[in-house]
Amino acid sequence: MINYFFENIDSKAIHPSTSEWLENLIITENKKLGDINYIFCDDDYLLQVNRDYLDHDYYTDIITFDYVKGKTISGDIFVSLPRILDNASTLSQDFDQEFNRVLAHGILHLCGYKDKTEEEQIQMREKEDFYMSQFKNF
Repeated sequence: MINYFFENIDSKAIHPSTSEWLENLIITENKKLGDINYIFCDDDYLLQVNRDYLDHDYYTDIITFDYVKGKTISGDIFVSLPRILDNASTLSQDFDQEFNRVLAHGILHLCGYKDKTEEEQIQMREKEDFYMSQFKNF
């Protein structure tokens, strides 16, 4: 089950087909849906999560905590909505486009994709682009 929560920020309307789209991503990656919690928050909330759990002292748009067991995808995905807005502006992207990219990014991490090396970043971007193109089908 995919759940959406809001911490230190006003709630945002989630497109009705978003969960179905994300579930399809999981199935396409030959995985099974477990429990996924998206926690949407402000920059300060996510910065504190970054400090407390990862010992990092910088802002980010997403932090994914992986509770995957075998092929069953579960995790907590923290997302800063202000950071997505800033990134969308910097990249000259629509907010919803960047929002969906970040949602897919978190799931892809749970599916085992990394983004530390340049090669991993290229593969992650290709996967994001592929699944972004699928969103219009839902």
